[in-house]
Amino acid sequence: MKFFKRTVKSGSTDDEALLESYRQSGDLSVLGALFERYMPLLYGVCLKYLKDEEAAKDAVMGIFEELIIKVKQHDIKQFRSWVYVLGRNYCLMQLRSGKKMEEVSLDEVMEFTPFLHPEENNNKEEILNALERCMKKLTEGQRHSVQLFYLEEKSYKEVVEATGYSMNDVKSYIQNGKRNLKICLEKNRE
Repeated sequence: MKFFKRTVKSGSTDDEALLESYRQSGDLSVLGALFERYMPLLYGVCLKYLKDEEAAKDAVMGIFEELIIKVKQHDIKQFRSWVYVLGRNYCLMQLRSGKKMEEVSLDEVMEFTPFLHPEENNNKEEILNALERCMKKLTEGQRHSVQLFYLEEKSYKEVVEATGYSMNDVKSYIQNGKRNLKICLEKNRE
């Protein structure tokens, strides 16, 4: 499994020392060293719940983002148990919200509007022109994220790497961009 190159033997005392060091310094490399020990555990949890390797990898990265904030907010006695519960809850929230972080094809994205269904309109060029006009109306972040995610079929993680936006920003841009495209395309239809 290339996603997890190595694991460091964890120990309760080492974990506590790294946690304390991160809380005092805010150094992400310290938190990263601690998190790296538990990546295989978290990947297994995410794979169990999400049942998709790429979604599980994206979830592990999302958990790290949550960890940055939550480690400072909680009094953690046993990091291993705590991070396991954090991972499980993260995946359950993904499943509950219906956002399994799946990659979706352009056809699936665009089926939200009857304007694009061939029974009602056989002119594909007109449809593509409308889509292009509506894409131009999106904000830069939305346009770039939607383009990469839906048209170039990149994962959330790949969009984050390509744009430099945070994971939360990418998810927001994609969700809002999709909604704005729907509204724009429906107005074009009228």
